[in-house]
Amino acid sequence: MAQDFRSARYWAAELVEPALREGAREVDATMGNGHDTRWLCGLVGESGRVYAFDVQPEAVRRTRALLEAEGLSGRATLFCRGHEHMAELVPEPVDAVMFNLGWLPGAEHGVTTRVETTLAAVDAALSILAPEGLLTVCVYPGHDEGARELAALEAWAARLDPKRYDAMTKHYMNQPNDPPRLIAVKRKKQKQTEV
Repeated sequence: MAQDFRSARYWAAELVEPALREGAREVDATMGNGHDTRWLCGLVGESGRVYAFDVQPEAVRRTRALLEAEGLSGRATLFCRGHEHMAELVPEPVDAVMFNLGWLPGAEHGVTTRVETTLAAVDAALSILAPEGLLTVCVYPGHDEGARELAALEAWAARLDPKRYDAMTKHYMNQPNDPPRLIAVKRKKQKQTEV
């Protein structure tokens, strides 16, 4: 049977899904049209919470409408703020943080994630990530700012302390047009110190 290698978004979901359970806490750092936020609300269940961020009011409006239509709005807190502010706004440790960088699908491409705020956001994400928590970043290097983000994020992940984090990347090596890439970071379980 042939196997499709799929895409960076699929790979991120494949990592995140087993990491979440009923009652989990999750951040959708780039809510966009709300599809990931909706999916995450389903995973965390009635007792869980999804915190979702986007700088565009249209993204928040679309996401709110989608969640209300699905009966999931009580599981999410939506912020019309940049994801670099998540450490200030999320009041508890989270089990996973998902980023899907780039621009709002179906909108103008003039508003896109930027390397400076993305780097601040991944640092913020690590600061609220629970032990054994997972961070995934789908990066789109096919445009200038996406290429800058990829280079900066790969350098950032390579510098993470290997005693505290595992970091990996997954991408196609021979495909044209620079398809999206996945960067994933897992916070290691903290060892109990002996007294």
